Amino acid sequence: MKINQSLKGMLLVAGVVFAGSAFAEEPAEIGKKIYERAFGRGCGTCHDVQPNPNLFESVNKLSKEEFTAVLVNGRNAMPKAMDQIMAMGPVKSAGLTQDQAVDALIAFLKAGKK
Repeated sequence: MKINQSLKGMLLVAGVVFAGSAFAEEPAEIGKKIYERAFGRGCGTCHDVQPNPNLFESVNKLSKEEFTAVLVNGRNAMPKAMDQIMAMGPVKSAGLTQDQAVDALIAFLKAGKK
């Protein structure tokens, strides 16, 4: 009888954990929030305007390492962005690492603007 009750308890816990992960935001959704909210006004404020690089094109030209380096170090007129990204609510609440936040932004950019 105790084994049966223990099994039921484990299944209940597993179901709760699975349900929580099923409702977690997808990386591209968090990437979209990063794109729309970074620096309080979003990446598109600068990157949707010429002559600034279009991120939806740049993400296909740069390696992940190069893209990350620009976010961490800035480049030309672009300020360092990684600290801002990591401080964002959606990134913090999802518990993302820097690498996961970059992956989320890249996933959104590669999916294309909708």
